[in-house]
Amino acid sequence: MRERFGSKSAIATLIALTLAVFIYVTTESLPIGLLSLIANDLGTSASAVGLLVTGYGLIVVVVSLPLTRLTRRLPRRRLLCILLGVFIVATCLSAVAWNYWLLMGARMVTALSQALFWAVVTPAAAGLFRAEVRGRAVSILYAGGSVAALAGIPAGTWLGQQTNWRMAFFALSGLGLLALVAVAAVLPNTPTGQGAADRGSSPDRGRYLSIVATTALAITGAFTAFTYISPFLTGVSGFAESSIGPLLLARGIAGLVGVFVVASLIDHHGWLTMTGLIGLQVLALAGQYAFGASQLTTVITISLSGFTLAGLTATLGSRVLAYAPGASDMASAGTSTAFNTGITAGAFFGSVLLLGPGVRSTALVGALLSLAAFAVVLAEPVFSSRRKVAPATTDEPLPEDTRVT
Repeated sequence: MRERFGSKSAIATLIALTLAVFIYVTTESLPIGLLSLIANDLGTSASAVGLLVTGYGLIVVVVSLPLTRLTRRLPRRRLLCILLGVFIVATCLSAVAWNYWLLMGARMVTALSQALFWAVVTPAAAGLFRAEVRGRAVSILYAGGSVAALAGIPAGTWLGQQTNWRMAFFALSGLGLLALVAVAAVLPNTPTGQGAADRGSSPDRGRYLSIVATTALAITGAFTAFTYISPFLTGVSGFAESSIGPLLLARGIAGLVGVFVVASLIDHHGWLTMTGLIGLQVLALAGQYAFGASQLTTVITISLSGFTLAGLTATLGSRVLAYAPGASDMASAGTSTAFNTGITAGAFFGSVLLLGPGVRSTALVGALLSLAAFAVVLAEPVFSSRRKVAPATTDEPLPEDTRVT
């Protein structure tokens, strides 16, 4: 008889943490959908509202590691409750902001809580489950981000359009309160450093650093192409403006599928899964560049890139927990920094290319950066700091209860 995935309390806690992921990801990008409404209400420009998202990401990049180090002695349940409390207050403040700078300040406070949230939530969720199913648990956790892109941001945009933009932020505050109550009620109060996933299950500094480098390159490549996907769709592929929404919906659905496909593979084929996803991203972006004038091909390639990006996000979270050379929250903060650096760098490269060679080149440069990531991940076993003999059929650590300590 197959062993259950996890206890009822562990699954309930995972659902609560997945809800928290959903609200953070939705909140980060929601101003994009409400851009004109916020700009008109506060009497500012669309580009200034765009900085509410760019600045948010930069805060996460800069403070993830320092904040994680400062708070590493706090029990995770208490820390997550504090972070969700900060989220609720800051998001309410965003909703009532009467000028641009107050809104910017509230967003930066939310970003501070998110920077630390990403470092803490992955080991907190993974530690609830047996080592051999933690990858699946992390994939489910990260599905909250995919659902945010697929439904949360569109729903928030719709609510803002039907009422006003402030109601969308109030709604997120309400969901934050629900997540806070759930986390406080069901997350175990494990002492600091004693959680099952508080340390890497198979510590390897070389492989961890390789994963960080792969993350930065792959995410930069993905967002070099994706940040300006709308002008690509209209200017290169010839789609009407009205088609952009359905196309992004298709990409979002493909991403959600990617997360659940990864969930079935990651625990036993982590390196192969990561290598395959990055290889598919290279093919998707190269195909987008080479055959972008074909609408059918473009639908296929942007859906495939959505599949690979969402799957890669879940894969990274799981593999970091395996190879973290020290505390898993510090290791998670490192990959979070690399991930958000990739988003910011990709947006920057895309803007430069847009003004220079043109929007089509964003897919080509994205493919080349992804190819560099593919080369790094192929070489990852060579960078390993461990010198033990292992079977050639698997690259992942054995379950904790089968390893010699």
